[in-house]
Amino acid sequence: MTAILMVLICLGLSLGPRTHVQAGTLPKPTLWAEPDSVITQGSPVTLRCQGTLETQEYRLYREKKPALWNTWIPQEFAKNGQFPIPSITWEHAGRYRCIYGNHTAGWSEPSDPLELVVTGAYSKPTLSALPSPVVASGGNVTLQCDSQVAFDGFILCKEGEDEHPRCLNPQPRTRGSSWAVFSVGPVSPSRRWSYRCYGYVSSTPYVWSLPSDLLELLVPGVSKKPSLSVQPGPVVAPGENLTLQCGSDAGYDRFVLYKEGECNFLQRPGWQPQAGLSQANFTLGPVSGSHGGQYRCSGAHNLSSEWSAPSDPLDILISGQIPDRPFLSVQTGPTVVSGQNVTLLCQSQGWMHTFLLTKEGAADPPLRLKSKRQPHKYQAEFPMSPVTSAHAGTYRCYGSRSSDPYLLSHPSDPLELVVSGPSGSPSPPPTGPIPTPAGPEDQPLNPTGSDPQSGLGRHLGVVTGVSVAFVLLLSLLLLLFLVLRHRGQGKRWTSGPVQLPTPRKKTSMLP
Repeated sequence: MTAILMVLICLGLSLGPRTHVQAGTLPKPTLWAEPDSVITQGSPVTLRCQGTLETQEYRLYREKKPALWNTWIPQEFAKNGQFPIPSITWEHAGRYRCIYGNHTAGWSEPSDPLELVVTGAYSKPTLSALPSPVVASGGNVTLQCDSQVAFDGFILCKEGEDEHPRCLNPQPRTRGSSWAVFSVGPVSPSRRWSYRCYGYVSSTPYVWSLPSDLLELLVPGVSKKPSLSVQPGPVVAPGENLTLQCGSDAGYDRFVLYKEGECNFLQRPGWQPQAGLSQANFTLGPVSGSHGGQYRCSGAHNLSSEWSAPSDPLDILISGQIPDRPFLSVQTGPTVVSGQNVTLLCQSQGWMHTFLLTKEGAADPPLRLKSKRQPHKYQAEFPMSPVTSAHAGTYRCYGSRSSDPYLLSHPSDPLELVVSGPSGSPSPPPTGPIPTPAGPEDQPLNPTGSDPQSGLGRHLGVVTGVSVAFVLLLSLLLLLFLVLRHRGQGKRWTSGPVQLPTPRKKTSMLP
């Protein structure tokens, strides 16, 4: 009753016999703001108060400080419970209530309070997710709002898909340090998790700063993961550009790319390079050392807020970040014979934790080997056994340190490896990049394809040689047989003196 009496006094009403007002006999009205109670400076807003159908008059008031602007509202609006503000300013901010009444029933209970907030009075703060905006389903995340302005209060607002922002106070609240921490979760992939934060000064709690940039949490689901690749290759020099391609045959309409440990991610609409496939291209550059790291991507359909399972990780390596330059050599020389065991040796005088071997034109990740300390140098041996024509090409090696494995040294000078065939002639150049094995980083370089010079081709060569030798042997045997036969017949015709036939003697017949 005391609160109602104070309201009526502020409105200039009287409980005397001339007004015949019975305070609090009507149910309290509903007070709301259109389009929202959090309004950017200069935007229009209308406060609406709704009572019963018999309402004849509405009154709007602001707690602690009179709302002088309310006296200029046209009566035709006020009678309908409408209190428009064409262009809101900081002077309009505050905590409002309304009442309604008529000549017979008196005045109603006050409405529940409406906090009208005006934003844009200060520069925007920064909202970040710790440690990352990528959160596993069911997990929690910490959101931190920072500002260079000496705010002593912060507000976090969640922006829903079909609802007005829902604002929360920080827990625990921090004053005077220009930052606040909010705990969010547990999260699920079936909803969107989008937030902004504001700062304010405690003396004017309804006058806020500009909103921070929108922070969206990414909660991967379990649908089919896309694939992530890079062009021209995973090792990039400073100042160059690279394109990360996220693609899938699951028909995703949009894709998102994020880097492990980063506070932001990139989102792109998908397009169809061919029927049944969709992809998005993310161009980064000119690159610097800050681009080095491990990347993943996810896909989603337009009609769903759920993201797919993340792709397999892809390492982006930035060269030229360590002043040392390693040296690459072949123990047996740059020209080797197919089938021979060959070792590429990468050495550095400066300390390197890991050495990496790359082949020009290959999109596969580079091979990694931990360095071994030798007198006055560090080195790693990359074995190839047995070597085939697929190993032919141009190689370089790099060094990295354990403090940041994605930042590499300058590349070694290029090494051209020439693979000769079994006869000593160079093998034909390979048609594709050298295959790289999956598994531990110390696995030797071994191509998975068969070499035409050392597989079926070598077998056919052996078969052909044996066949030719067999034919030649048969020919020689036949020739020898004919010669021997010819000689045998000659001996039979000419051996010994010629025997002439002797004439027969005449015989007489006795009579």
